[in-house]
Parts: sequence; C-alpha cells; structure tokens
Amino acid sequence: MKHLFVFSTLMFLSSLSLSAQKMDNSKLGKIIEKYSETVEGDNGRWTFVIGEIPMICLTDETHNRMRIMSPVAELDKLEKEQVVEILEANFHSALDVRYAVSEGVVWVAYIHPLKELTDEQAVDAIRQVYNGVVTFGTSYSSTELTFPGGKEEEKETNKKKDKKGTSRS
Repeated sequence: MKHLFVFSTLMFLSSLSLSAQKMDNSKLGKIIEKYSETVEGDNGRWTFVIGEIPMICLTDETHNRMRIMSPVAELDKLEKEQVVEILEANFHSALDVRYAVSEGVVWVAYIHPLKELTDEQAVDAIRQVYNGVVTFGTSYSSTELTFPGGKEEEKETNKKKDKKGTSRS
C-alpha cells in the first residue's frame, strides 16, 4: 500500500511538471532566435544558422511533433562504406539525432514530441544537430558520449591485442 501511495504521488507530481513546461511554437521560436545568427520564418517553420551551419525547424502543434534538421550530403555522392558508418553512428554515437535520407539528401535530424520538449532539450537538440553536421565524415557523433561497440571501441580492442602480441585474423 505504501508503494502505491509513493507511485501515485510521483505520477501526480510528474504530471504537474509536464503540464507546466508545455513547449509551443512561440516558446520554441524564441529559443531559436536567442541562439541563432539569422532566423527566417515563423509559426513552426524556421530556417536559421548556427556557426555557419544552416538548419530547419518544423513543428506540428496539432500532432505534437517537431524536428530540427540540417542537410549534410547528397546520398549518391557517398561511398558504400560511408553509408555503413552512418548506420553504425545511428546506433553508437549519434545519440538523440539521426542521420536520415529524404529525396536523395542525407540529413541530421532531431525529432521529438513538441509539447514535452523542455527549453534545455531544445537547446541540446540544436547543439546535437550542429555536432552531427560538423562530425559528418569523421566520428559521426552528436556529443562526446558513445555507446559501446562502435568503430572506435573496435580499433582500441585491436590495438590492445596487437600490443599483447596476439594475432588478429
């Protein structure tokens, strides 16, 4: 019974905090304007620039969705190995952003429910999209954090094996 009370109390408090933080186009637009060098558009359709990286933010308040994205490459100009690296990055190092393809263009995209987005998450989304663009072709990462099993970990494991004199097959 005690656990039910604690759980109910936590659910009630979390619902209060969620309702108090509802993101909308007005709030998101102000965040984008605060951190961007240039902004065009309004009401859920913005183009803006962060550190010379062009970005787009699209929202749909009715369906509670938003995305911040930036184009990084033409798909037909990538080598097969790069496409594999992008897919691996989506699993290990891209974190909250994803490399995605639409109409022959590779994008870095952050997609999230709009209302539940906090101010801090919006700023972090912009930062992660920026990082995803600038690390494209190298580490393909959106932050310094990566999940185990990626190429860097594989390289380190192979280096350790070589130092011990173990042959690799």
